[in-house]
Amino acid sequence: MKKRHFKLWATAGILLTLALAGCGNKEAKDVKEASAKTQEEKVLTVYSAGPDGLAANIQEAFEEKTGIKVEMFQGTTGKILSRLEAEKKNPAADVVVLASVASMDGLKTTDQLQSYQDAANKDNINSDWSDREGYFYGYSASALGIAYNTKNTTQIPEDWSDLAKAEWQNKINIPDPSLSGSAVDFLFGYTEADNTAWSTIDTWKKNGLQVNGANKEALDAVITGEKNATIAGVDYMAYKAKADGEPVEIIYPKSGTVVSPRAVGILKEAKHVEAAKAYVDFLLSDEGQKLVADAYLLPGNKEIAVKNRAALDEIPQLHVDWIGAEAKQLEVLTKFTDLFR
Repeated sequence: MKKRHFKLWATAGILLTLALAGCGNKEAKDVKEASAKTQEEKVLTVYSAGPDGLAANIQEAFEEKTGIKVEMFQGTTGKILSRLEAEKKNPAADVVVLASVASMDGLKTTDQLQSYQDAANKDNINSDWSDREGYFYGYSASALGIAYNTKNTTQIPEDWSDLAKAEWQNKINIPDPSLSGSAVDFLFGYTEADNTAWSTIDTWKKNGLQVNGANKEALDAVITGEKNATIAGVDYMAYKAKADGEPVEIIYPKSGTVVSPRAVGILKEAKHVEAAKAYVDFLLSDEGQKLVADAYLLPGNKEIAVKNRAALDEIPQLHVDWIGAEAKQLEVLTKFTDLFR
């Protein structure tokens, strides 16, 4: 994996100058230009790793509540990191939302974030998913399980090792960890917590495991029946597909799985810091957390009830320490890539 430290606004002043040409009213011109500048300063730029529907709902609710306009760029964690890297000499984003706490911690380590220790409602948010110095907050999470096609599956798997059985031969896939931050999180957490994990991964390979695009592509292959199961399936995507009537279900292996937090932080070079703080506050508020739950994600605030999905305390979990994990993830990714080359 490559190193991942990765408006055009029509100038209101020009328009106002044209509109006021010849009027000679300098005072009116100055007032209008100041107003235009104020409006421009209220545009907050957010780079978000989605999910798309949730990001759009948060944007709409935040704009309505605060009057601050949001310009949103959505992409995978990898695409956002690449964009941040490309824009280093001319930063554009104020807030970044990533699907990987390890990647967010990497941004902190490389001095690309600023601390916001006074975030409203921070004490309600899972401290294991957040930075102790306030550089980022784990506002939500997904759990990574085995998503399977309910029409094609006769024997529901109970644990990771079950997918090495003959009945699953050439019928399993995994999201490409070079494209999916959650897949990297899974591989890292699984291999860190279970000393037999690499042996199990090797049995999957021998059983025809296919590395199948990003999360959506991997799950789509299961929904269509091309594959019968996705390893490290992102649970909120499976729950949403199920609610939409697709033949898919997800289970969490009894030996434990990885819960992958999603975090929000303010970039060090943010141009609209107060607006950025307001955005973080909104994500951590009960209103923001309820929108998280509506998207089938696990809220960072455990007091917010989830809907039509397993709650955090119902999921068998592997213990994962995300702080300083980015460098280790690169090693895991390299090993996995070599194994499937």
